[in-house]
Amino acid sequence: MWPFSSARQEWMAIISGKKSRQANLVNETAKLLGEPAQTGMFDAYLNASASEIVQHIQNEDEGWTATNVLQAYIQRAIATHKKTNCLTEIMFAQALAEAEELDREFMATKKIRGPLHGVPMSVKDLFNIKGFDSTIGYTSFANIPADDDAYLVKLIRQAGGIVFAKTNVPQTMLSFECSNPLWGRTLNPWSAAHTSGGSSGGEAVLVASDAVALGWGSDIGGSLRIPAHFSGAYSLKPGSDRICRQGCTAAAPGSTGIAVVAGPIGRSVSDIELACKVVFGNSPSGPYALPPVPYRDVTLPSKLRVGYYISDDFVQTSPPCQRAVLETIAALRKQGHECIEFMPPRLWELVVLFSEISSAEGYKTMMSHLKHDPLEPSLFLLRYSPMLPAFIRRFASWVVEKLTGDKIYPRLIRAARVKPIGELWKSFYRATTYHAEFQKEVWDANKFDVIIAPVSASPALPHGATKQLAPLAGATIFYNLLDIPVGIVPVLRVDPAKDQLTDKWRATCVNHGSKILQGKLYDGPNAPYNPEKMKGLPIGVQIVGKKWEEEKVVAVMDVVDKALGPRGFGPGQGAR
Repeated sequence: MWPFSSARQEWMAIISGKKSRQANLVNETAKLLGEPAQTGMFDAYLNASASEIVQHIQNEDEGWTATNVLQAYIQRAIATHKKTNCLTEIMFAQALAEAEELDREFMATKKIRGPLHGVPMSVKDLFNIKGFDSTIGYTSFANIPADDDAYLVKLIRQAGGIVFAKTNVPQTMLSFECSNPLWGRTLNPWSAAHTSGGSSGGEAVLVASDAVALGWGSDIGGSLRIPAHFSGAYSLKPGSDRICRQGCTAAAPGSTGIAVVAGPIGRSVSDIELACKVVFGNSPSGPYALPPVPYRDVTLPSKLRVGYYISDDFVQTSPPCQRAVLETIAALRKQGHECIEFMPPRLWELVVLFSEISSAEGYKTMMSHLKHDPLEPSLFLLRYSPMLPAFIRRFASWVVEKLTGDKIYPRLIRAARVKPIGELWKSFYRATTYHAEFQKEVWDANKFDVIIAPVSASPALPHGATKQLAPLAGATIFYNLLDIPVGIVPVLRVDPAKDQLTDKWRATCVNHGSKILQGKLYDGPNAPYNPEKMKGLPIGVQIVGKKWEEEKVVAVMDVVDKALGPRGFGPGQGAR
């Protein structure tokens, strides 16, 4: 790996330099601000939603200034980072200067700058901020500061929001284990033994710890939704034409086979709505121009028609994740809504299609940036599956199917390979054909307003489990291929008394989904799924809408949130 000792020394120097600078910036601000004041105001700042922060500042309520609020969140972020290692680039000093400028501006005009005035915010590491790196976990991207802000960051600042940090991501951003050789591993805020998810893992941790009022991430296969589910946050994955992504650093720039979308992560539905109102339909002219469709108010029917499933046909869903869907449905039925259980057609085929499309180039571009970085274990399958010679791939998949009877996992083995462009076009066409089928058989035939589904087969996995269980992202990947909006609402927490693998539950695994993946998740003395060790981990649900119906999804998220009632999630309820 190290042909010359100087290469290793240079690599180590980059990592040491980045981490040292980060630590110095954190410590300088911690010393400047001192220990968090044990006062009611400190808690009041952290317990307020983004919209409430703006309202308090606008009303000139005692103690409510952009500077005071930001100081509280920075102090909370520092404590959270020390616990979970969630931050990358630190811009505390710049943010404090911006907050002071906002306060002077407000004192002079008595007008807020915009709907995010004084709201402390963070962004996933991929969003460019002038003067700061966007390393996205690669040491080869270090010390190359951006020369301009991402368009989303510009919109945030125009609306009065204050970005004070960037957050950690997995190596390549195509994994849901938030770890990389440059910044290290980000821990789940509720359990140090479990992952925070990815690729927006650091962002979800900050939000779920009351360490930022509102955050921003991206999603290509569950990168907003899985971390929100693992950490207990709210989120929205919009369709690809609602939020501009100009100024985002990518591991494989130019790849458009599966749309990467930007979206908010927050502590309440109202904050998700506020974020979308600021950015929807706003874009520059040129290649990043979007349809000029702003956030639109919607009126829901008094009686919603909700489709739901408690497990897909890919991997049987664990008891707490099934329970989250069932408790949500029970709460909606209690409010008079019509809920119909159904099974979408062949969702596992979309996971195979995702693998076919994403691996067409063999992941060579994103892997080329590794240089001297060691490969993270979570990327083992991604890295080496496309390298298998064709005859070994065919033989291996045949043997696996014959020995196990699993018909899905061998398809994944065959799908992950380099392909000629004509074969890639066929995969695109199959994805479009499936989308038309889904529209006809699910939306049109059933007249559903939304679909409620599990976010994942499992709660947050223990560190390292993604080496063999990366395909578990299938539960979210479905809706990236369809490019339709999905919201996340946290519902409950793992309870060992309720979430054991009973004989009745195990009977549902027979002839269901991938036997290999189910075995890796649930079987053996060291099985990743362990309700005792997972006790207290959050569980969310996906709320799925039709194309261009993001506003309806957010409105239904609000209905669900209110139907479920108080349950330990939201501003002031974060991990400590």
